[in-house]
Amino acid sequence: MLDILNYIVWQPDPVFFHIGSYSVRYYAVCWAIGLTLGYFLMMKLYKQQQIPDEKFDPLMFYIFFGALIGSRLGHCLFYEPDYFLSSGKHLIEMIVPIHFLPEGGIKITGYAGLASHGGVIGLLIAIWLYCRNTKVPGWVVLDNMGICSGIAAAFIRLGNLMNSEIVGKVTNVPWAFIFLNGEPSIAHEPRHPGQLYEAIIYVLIFTTILLIYRHKGPKSVGSGLYFGICLTFIFVARFFIEYTKEIQEAFEAGLPIDMGQILSIPLIAIGIWAIVTSRHRVTTMDFKK
Repeated sequence: MLDILNYIVWQPDPVFFHIGSYSVRYYAVCWAIGLTLGYFLMMKLYKQQQIPDEKFDPLMFYIFFGALIGSRLGHCLFYEPDYFLSSGKHLIEMIVPIHFLPEGGIKITGYAGLASHGGVIGLLIAIWLYCRNTKVPGWVVLDNMGICSGIAAAFIRLGNLMNSEIVGKVTNVPWAFIFLNGEPSIAHEPRHPGQLYEAIIYVLIFTTILLIYRHKGPKSVGSGLYFGICLTFIFVARFFIEYTKEIQEAFEAGLPIDMGQILSIPLIAIGIWAIVTSRHRVTTMDFKK
């Protein structure tokens, strides 16, 4: 018989507060906190690097929608394509945060599925559009994103923890969580808190990159070093943490490695390439002309 006193019983209310009939979940609040911290840190970096304010103002618009759209499409297309591509209504659910009820009518659900790999792809496309329109060098923006991204990623994973989703495999380690709010198939068994593992590692990666930046100074931005370190460290960590996590979709059971690991490999390769080539890449920022 399971002795729950040996483990951490996890049953928070995922709803932070209500606005009328609409529920604001901790997941959305964690997203907002992560993006807000990233916003103010990015603002400070731009000022240190003497990039004009008018270049910074549109950046968060691109980042927010790039990350949100990419994360949503990534989840739908990477993990549940059979559902979301099966009908016109499901296509609408992929874009609009609603669910069509079987008996008719709709329910506002929020974006219940978001994938970090899709978010990275969305961010890269958004940054390309931003750089094309503002003429800020792409490697400068990517490096600044590399400095800031870890803290936002950590809060997103804390949101997953509050939702009792993306849970780990069954384990008997003393810090195992029993996710009573989880799906019936995973509740009442002690499991690895994979979301917490990721959040802690992302904070450590963020701190490490920030310390390197403070040592090397603003002039070091633009080589691709910080972007490369961020991408490599985060997705190497993600690759190995996946071994402690349950698969998210049934089709992954037949794969030698799960979808999260498969999608991490090219991002790790890009990160290593950015680090190796950073010494040969110098960007001169001159916005005074």
